Amino acid sequence: MNSAILNTDVQDYINQNLKTDPATLILKGVPFNEVNAAETVEQIEAKVRCEKKLPTWFHQSNIYYPNKLNIEQTSSELTAEYKSRIIKGKSMIDLTGGFGVDAYYFAKQFETVTHCEWNEELSAIVKHNFKTLKVGNINTIAEDGLSYLKNSSLDYDWIYVDPSRRHDSKGKVFFLKDCLPNIPEHLDILWSRSKNILIKTSPLLDLTIGLNELEYVKTVQIVAVNNEVKELLWVLEYGFAGKVNIKTVNLKNSGTEQFEFLIEDEAQVEIIYGEPLTYLYEPNSAIMKSGGFNSVAEFFKVKKLHKHSHLYTSDSLVDFPGRAFKILKSIPYNKKQIKKLSINKANITTRNFPDTVQNIRKLFKIKDGGNDYLFFTTDMNNEKTVLICTKVNPLYHL
Repeated sequence: MNSAILNTDVQDYINQNLKTDPATLILKGVPFNEVNAAETVEQIEAKVRCEKKLPTWFHQSNIYYPNKLNIEQTSSELTAEYKSRIIKGKSMIDLTGGFGVDAYYFAKQFETVTHCEWNEELSAIVKHNFKTLKVGNINTIAEDGLSYLKNSSLDYDWIYVDPSRRHDSKGKVFFLKDCLPNIPEHLDILWSRSKNILIKTSPLLDLTIGLNELEYVKTVQIVAVNNEVKELLWVLEYGFAGKVNIKTVNLKNSGTEQFEFLIEDEAQVEIIYGEPLTYLYEPNSAIMKSGGFNSVAEFFKVKKLHKHSHLYTSDSLVDFPGRAFKILKSIPYNKKQIKKLSINKANITTRNFPDTVQNIRKLFKIKDGGNDYLFFTTDMNNEKTVLICTKVNPLYHL
């Protein structure tokens, strides 16, 4: 950590060049002796990435930024603030502190927070930033969180950990045992220091795999931002023996969509299938990740088009957590009939359909955009069908 970066003239230079091409600055050089061009550009690139993701840091003067990779890997303020609302207590420890965004928000809910970060330089940066942000109840420890926990005699109300996937793990399917730290291997240590654990994982982790690797899972929260799943939150409570609650959350600019169900009950729900009616519903990405396709149909009293299509329909408009459409026409998938529609521009979605959106556009010469929405799917009779729809304004807000 080069403290000269915090000099007023250097900070002014950084703020004045946020929109300047980094390559230009590297070639031109910087007018400072104590700070080189590479260091300065690193600060600029990292700060630019914070404008929307971490506005509190971006708008605060004298913030020291790590490399841009650390910024890319950290939680956004939106998801960090959400996490801070689901747990609370007197003390908590963040075993994988990173840039400290999660710890910053946890500090609003806990009397004391311990932030562990094995990278000494990053830990020093975080300590400086917390002081700049006037946060006084976070203790920064420049040490591996698991090692610190092993050697400490302190207990905590909550332990938080965000394990990172090892670079040598192959493919998209992965296990928690493939991450650092290896949570399943060290659960006994965690339980010896707290009765409550919150684990954040990538949305790539399969729910069934996670439930098999962990113990005492009480709740799994699937958090999406504007319909893109960002993280899975695993809430563990020592000794919990009840049914696992799955909660889906979609944080949107227009409001928050939430839906929850008990994972053990999902398979027991008797689903009702039906032909396309007046309205069509497409679940948001958090529900799609959850697999609660039967539970959502039962709760909102809608019919499913097909077991594998994951599209729903009803005669009356309901407050559904996802996109809602009015069905203008339903036709069999027939090339001649589709061409007769003379649709030159439309938004196309495929659900449980053998062809891709790209091939459909090419075949029927349909450009992207406009007010028409075409759903190519399979109905309850296993017939390929096309639903011509218009979008309905969302009603669902919590």
